[in-house]
This record gives sequence, C-alpha cells and structure tokens, in this order.
Amino acid sequence: MAGPATARPLPTIVLVHGAFADRTSWDPVAAALHGRGYTVVVPDNPLRGPVYDAAAVEKTLAGISGPVVLVGHSYGGAVITNTHNPNVKALVYVAAFAPAQGEPVQLALDPIRFPGSQLLPPVLQVKAVDDAHAIGGRNLDGYIAADAFHRVFAPDVSDATAATMLTHQRSIALWANLEPSGPTSWSNIPSWSLIPTRDNIIPPAAQRFMAGRIGAHTTEIAASHAVLVSQPAAVAAVIATAAGS
Repeated sequence: MAGPATARPLPTIVLVHGAFADRTSWDPVAAALHGRGYTVVVPDNPLRGPVYDAAAVEKTLAGISGPVVLVGHSYGGAVITNTHNPNVKALVYVAAFAPAQGEPVQLALDPIRFPGSQLLPPVLQVKAVDDAHAIGGRNLDGYIAADAFHRVFAPDVSDATAATMLTHQRSIALWANLEPSGPTSWSNIPSWSLIPTRDNIIPPAAQRFMAGRIGAHTTEIAASHAVLVSQPAAVAAVIATAAGS
C-alpha cells in the first residue's frame, strides 16, 4: 500500500537589496510572500563590493536549513551571483545585474552597447564616507541626488512613498561597480529574471543581454527600477514560480 503523500516543504526566500536602498525596499514583496506561506529572510547588504557583500549574505544562508530561493535586486544581483551555498535551488534577478566571471557590473552600463541609464552626474553624486574596510578607514561612495531620486529611481511610486524610500537610501562604494565578479552561481543554478521595461538605472537592453547569457526564465513588466516597491505582487509571483520549480 502506498503511504500518504507528503507535501514538499516550501523553500525559504532570501531577499538581497541593491544600491541606493536598504532592507525596507523589500517590505512590500516580503508581505506578499508571507501571504503565500513563505518564510522570508532579508539580510543587510553592506554595499562594499560583490565579494565582500556575498560573504556577508553567505553568513545568513549558512543559518538556514533546507532549500533556499535567493533573490537580488539591482546591485544585489551581483551579490547573489557571487554566493555559493548548496541549499540555494533557484536564483531570481529583479531589475538586476548578473555579471560574468571577471566582469564588473559597470560593463552593463556601457552607453555604447546599452544606452539609456540616467545614473550619471548630476543624478549620481559622490561623497567620502567612513568605511572600516577601506584603506585608511575612508571610502568614496555614490548616491542618487535627492532632487532626482523620485524621477530617476522610482517614477512609478507616489510622492510619499518616494520620500520614504529616499530617507532609506544607502550609498554604495564606487569600487563595488568596478570590482571583477568571481565564479558565478548562475552557472549551475536555475535562474529567473524580471525586467522592468521603464528602468532608468540598468537599461532593459542590458538586462535582456544578461538574462539571455545566463539562460534565465524571463518576464518583462512595464515598471521602473523600483519594481519591487511599485509592483510587489508581480515580483512575488515570479519568485513563487522559481520556488515551485
């Protein structure tokens, strides 16, 4: 006699934020995933460089038993690309970089191959910051100017939401965009990609190129780079699809 069917446990969803944001950027998606029954973990991303940041995320992954779906937004895609944990069963790139080994994420912003990014001065500003991991304890970070944040980063959210997002903006080390990526997790893990067609930060053409190169299951949506805030249900649906594969 056959025994009773046992439901396969749901994987844990780990959400990695990108530059110019913090963990709260995932709040709407996390809420949607909680509603679907998933356990969601949102680690802090130091925004210092793909290798260093991936090591920080791997500390979180090490504390999770069972399967994991690892999700990265924006620069967070470079971070999940550099993680290597055997429990990760799927990768999801949301408006994200998916660099090849030896490639810095800056290549995906090449204005010749992939025109359209507005992440340039005066939108992109630079400041010196205290950084215990940098030589001399100081580093140069990039951030989006306050008067451009809503228009460039998140044009499809309300004024109030954009204002809240701005208060949570975190700068990223300029080196993070120039550091060569290490061995890629997407080489042996199934991948999904959600591409917002109105992205002013990472041109959709660049995202399509990277998604095609890694063989990702790709979905496109009319949204901005802040798709995780403006269209959380759509983002959660792609993640759930990856989790159920």
